[in-house]
Amino acid sequence: MNRLGLYQTMYRIRRFEERVEALFRQGKIPGFVHLYIGQEAVAAGVLAHRQPGDYVISTHRGHGHALALGVDPREAMAELLGRRTGTCKGKGGSMHLFAYEKGLLGANGIVAGGIPLAVGAGLGLKLLGREEVVLAFFGDGATGRGVFHEGLNLAALWELPILFVLENNHYASTTSFAESHAFQVEALVKAYGIPYLRVDGQEAEAVYHGAGELLQGVRQGKGPAFLEALTHRFKGHYVGDPEQYRSREEAWGAKDPVATYRTHLLESGVEERILWELEQEEERRLDEAVGYAETSPWPDPKEALEDLFVEPVRDYPWEEA
Repeated sequence: MNRLGLYQTMYRIRRFEERVEALFRQGKIPGFVHLYIGQEAVAAGVLAHRQPGDYVISTHRGHGHALALGVDPREAMAELLGRRTGTCKGKGGSMHLFAYEKGLLGANGIVAGGIPLAVGAGLGLKLLGREEVVLAFFGDGATGRGVFHEGLNLAALWELPILFVLENNHYASTTSFAESHAFQVEALVKAYGIPYLRVDGQEAEAVYHGAGELLQGVRQGKGPAFLEALTHRFKGHYVGDPEQYRSREEAWGAKDPVATYRTHLLESGVEERILWELEQEEERRLDEAVGYAETSPWPDPKEALEDLFVEPVRDYPWEEA
């Protein structure tokens, strides 16, 4: 486990998101923005296990997943600003980041919309005889949707290589989990015969070890597994959310995963100077990302209908002569 790497990932996500909030409030980012602030330990801990060829499915709150995967902050920021140099040439925006070369099969603006995509990707990996896995992130609101149950059922039935990662921040938009769900997640997941583990989503190493434990079985071909990370979003559902459904104490009462882990590193013997230098390097990188995005060209309207379709691949093993 690379502890400095975990901290660097969380720090990058936090400071990236803080810049995004400022740019959005300045009117430089169109649409809606859903910040990942407070949940950094989940993306960092899970995606530290990502191997080449693995696929990742994200959510509308997906900036953290993209950055933890190694998506260039310049390209991610440019995409949020709608510029041609973005990961999707400015066509995806905040809720539809996509970076196939990193294995990111897309963020998704539809709650639970990524789950059937994860099942499809997992089925594809299995049919092609590949050893890679799918890491599928979603929020607690997704567990009340039909495709969540359909997805778990098929993944378990077909023993697909998927790690389902529930980022349970206790609120589906403005409604608490307790007000909208009649079941316990653990009981439901185990009813499908899927291995389940709950971890403290504010502790990076707890997430790392929990994901690693479950991924052993998934990578060995034993079928899907399910990680529930109890976490907190420190900001509203979206930037500008009046947050009348919860108190400020509840919103900010949880431990900060970034600050907590920094303290942990110092107490374990890491020098303050090393952390400071790492942080300064990230600040320079993110300042460069903002400058790159703001000075990048806008897409040409003539490109609006490009990149919509792809020719199907017809080299499936079962079609061999």
